[in-house]
Amino acid sequence: MTAASGTATAAAYEPCASYDELVARVRAGELGPDPASQRIAVAFTTRQAARHTGRVTGYRNEVLSLRLAGAVGSCAVEPGALPDRTVEDCVGADVARLLEHPLLPVRVAALDAYLMHTDGHTPASGARPVALPAGTSLEKSRARANAVVELLGLPPGATVLVAGVVNSLLEALRSRGLRYVPCDLGGGSTEWGETVVTDALGEAGRCDALLVSGMTLGNGTFEPLRRHAAANGKQLVMFAQSGSAVLPRFLGHGVSAVCAEPYPFFWLDGGPGTLYRYAGARPGDGR
Repeated sequence: MTAASGTATAAAYEPCASYDELVARVRAGELGPDPASQRIAVAFTTRQAARHTGRVTGYRNEVLSLRLAGAVGSCAVEPGALPDRTVEDCVGADVARLLEHPLLPVRVAALDAYLMHTDGHTPASGARPVALPAGTSLEKSRARANAVVELLGLPPGATVLVAGVVNSLLEALRSRGLRYVPCDLGGGSTEWGETVVTDALGEAGRCDALLVSGMTLGNGTFEPLRRHAAANGKQLVMFAQSGSAVLPRFLGHGVSAVCAEPYPFFWLDGGPGTLYRYAGARPGDGR
């Protein structure tokens, strides 16, 4: 599936100019039912360690997920960062209260659950489904990476900031002749021995486009990157397990495209799955 045939040109959502604006509109009941009337029935964390067959390096994930009616909202965190009682704090709590929780990942997961419940990923919202085939963990990782990278419209030789290092994404960029600056708060190195930098905003100025994990919502680095992309007319493509229903709300306000992956995530089993792609006008289109 190509980017041209597999994505919408415009989002059906009324976009928001900032994360704070989106939260304020939800609190005011402008985007659905009063969040004080919506209670979280189930809260859980998913912890995972992976080293795909044939890969030298591995990684760990920890994700907080909240279930609201038939919807699940999620936010990834650094492994071990959540206090043990976090899930107990969330169960039975209403969304309005969780939107004021002292932990940012809880606030993000609650917002994501609310928006998944009120809208979800539907054609009416601008979502275009992409089938993720069954396969090994590496095969599924590569399929997701291709679906994400296809949303970038860049010539070979361009440089992409990758905030949230996923080796399959780097591999997909390399196969398209694109350069990249790998960035992750954890530092370290890539599968190819490249140094992973830790200051995404500090490196963004030397990059032509930004490819950013939804995890940045939960660590507070999303808004500075969104503002940088908007101010400099750069493409900002989000790949989102965290806040998959949140990030499409910023299309046209710094975010140019989103590959959304709500729970359950591709790495949980070997069966088929579905991603949802959103795309607005790219910076510079029509100029």
